[in-house]
Amino acid sequence: MSQVDSNFFYSFPAVRGQQADRPFYIATCPLRIIPKIFMFDEEEVPAELRAQRSINKVRIPEITRYLVDNPKGYVFSALTASVEKNVTFIPSSQGSDLGTLHVPMEARILINDGQHRRAAIEEAIKEKPELGQDNIAVLFFVDEGLKRSQQMFADLNKHAVRPSPSLSSLYDFRDSSAAVARHLALNVAPFVGYTEMEKSSVALKSNKLFTLSSIKQATQILLNKGSKASFSDQDLDLASEFWTLVNVHIAEWQMVQAKEISPSQLRQEFINAHGVGLQALGMLGHSLIQQCPKDWQQRIVKIHDIDWRKANPIWDNRAMHHGRLSKTTTSIKLTANLLRKALSITLTTQEQQLEDDFKQ
Repeated sequence: MSQVDSNFFYSFPAVRGQQADRPFYIATCPLRIIPKIFMFDEEEVPAELRAQRSINKVRIPEITRYLVDNPKGYVFSALTASVEKNVTFIPSSQGSDLGTLHVPMEARILINDGQHRRAAIEEAIKEKPELGQDNIAVLFFVDEGLKRSQQMFADLNKHAVRPSPSLSSLYDFRDSSAAVARHLALNVAPFVGYTEMEKSSVALKSNKLFTLSSIKQATQILLNKGSKASFSDQDLDLASEFWTLVNVHIAEWQMVQAKEISPSQLRQEFINAHGVGLQALGMLGHSLIQQCPKDWQQRIVKIHDIDWRKANPIWDNRAMHHGRLSKTTTSIKLTANLLRKALSITLTTQEQQLEDDFKQ
């Protein structure tokens, strides 16, 4: 556990290593110490004189909430910091790379990667002080000046790739809507066997139809729930019933399942094989269930008569713009309006206004 020794040093249990002929140290540090000793450059300093991006304060509450809401299940990766050269590593035995890293209290410790986590830790401890007893790993590099610190920031972030929305949904067991999407993808036609679980888009020659993230978004729309909402067993049952019935009445989906047409061919020629069509169906479903709660299952039969071909002129300037599929929110809403009309669903004031603007 970190402590301040009698010579006014911070002392960290650490492992010594080497990268590119430079020493580095991996240490553990209690969360309560992080705000006190780890600095980040002030935002008013020009970018060319800083070693990292300025703090985006919008991100901090979300990370703070994650910490506070998951005190027994959160995971934080290591912070990376540069520390002034006058540090001392005392090995536990001669020649050992295990030991104690001594950092003078007056030494400047600058975070190269993890400044938002550092700020969130500070806020979370205010709300939940017991978090201060937890530890976080810190990767210390010896400071070689601003130019080296700036290069470290560039190198650390250059190859960082954010996981796709589908992969995040696949692995996120705290997200209730992601759990619903996973269940649908694994248990409900037309998604079983035709869901891209990892990528945010379906490749041209893929044997998949929909991404997991598009199923998640369409189902959130269907149930009129936000991404942070809780989904009940009743919600899951309703979503399963809706998509199962939609599948029964969309001939093109049935053809794919019967191996009469390939998924790639369907995606090339039809709107209902894309996220735009799926989200529009979710909007239709929400309106249908809301306006016809007792007989929506019977009314949904009419979607069998919809001509989903991209070449169908009814989609022009709705789902299709200049011969290309449009993924904008307005396009999805206009597509949903056409579906509502086909099923004799009354448009809301906002939906009708959008339709009036479209016709002008």
